[in-house]
Amino acid sequence: MKFALQLGYWGAQPPTNHADLVVAADKAGFDTVFTAEAWGSDAFTPLAWYGSLTENIRLSTAVVQLSARTPTATAMSTMTIDHLSGGRFCLGLGVSGPQVVEGWYGQAFAKPLARTREYIDIIRTVLRREAPVTSEGPAYALPYQGADASGFGKPLKSILHPLREDVPIWLGAEGPKNVALAAEIADGWLGFLASPRTASEFNSWLDEGFARPGARRTREDFEVAFLCQLHITDDRRGVIDAYKPFTALYAGGMGAEEKNFHAEAFRRMGFAEDVDRITELFRAGRKDEAAAAVPDEMVEATAIIGDEAQVREQIAEWEAAGITMLVVTARTVEEIERIARLID
Repeated sequence: MKFALQLGYWGAQPPTNHADLVVAADKAGFDTVFTAEAWGSDAFTPLAWYGSLTENIRLSTAVVQLSARTPTATAMSTMTIDHLSGGRFCLGLGVSGPQVVEGWYGQAFAKPLARTREYIDIIRTVLRREAPVTSEGPAYALPYQGADASGFGKPLKSILHPLREDVPIWLGAEGPKNVALAAEIADGWLGFLASPRTASEFNSWLDEGFARPGARRTREDFEVAFLCQLHITDDRRGVIDAYKPFTALYAGGMGAEEKNFHAEAFRRMGFAEDVDRITELFRAGRKDEAAAAVPDEMVEATAIIGDEAQVREQIAEWEAAGITMLVVTARTVEEIERIARLID
């Protein structure tokens, strides 16, 4: 089992100790560090900064949002950080949701699967640098040929030669069609609010993608990275209670009530009635009651909590489900060092 550190995105102010955490994770043998973005800090800039402080750990986004940049702009950032880091960069992509895509980026959310396929195709074309980049669209036509086009656009090939022509691309996905797409066209799947308790379900989605004609990978060389709240502790009760507000937010308050992908993920785990009640309370502004309505099992489904022996047993269960990397969070260097004891 590989371990990765998820730094997430910034809150109201920049974090003060993330550099210390990344350096500690690098020294401890963590495989990857991930950064995220929502509608504040971006994911690329911190990676470039932290990459200058480390030597071995892979640097990856989890995730950058498709609508935040054109595919060629994302390819530019990919090539740049890959050069700066000596070939340690991986690109994690995700479509986000309609509230962010349409409310923050001012773009249509429609046809996310088709847009994802087109987006990744263009990035790989840029990285191969075999010819000037063209795309028929419809989402990302290159050159632009809209009614207001100047007519002077021309296909271009990157000035910069990539360090690697095949930078790994991981896809953040929650639903069955998107997970199957990840298995078909990507190098890994970034699972969020995913759980070993649904292993038979998500493995069937992955198998569907691997079986498609022209699939890029097989099960044997495909990364399955799951975000996991991992805590080595004797205070199991305290940790579970601390995560209930987080769970209530994602199950009941994220996205639009009519289209909350995170809520659907919890429903697939068997918590449909709980999600309905949590959503009702959260949307009514009764956030404390929503957190209290979260059953322990709902937190435990996406977490590994216990003493070191218990944690090792649970890690074995996640590995048996087909998960190859645990993406964990940590607030202190000491937490990093405790988790590092689990690295074989």
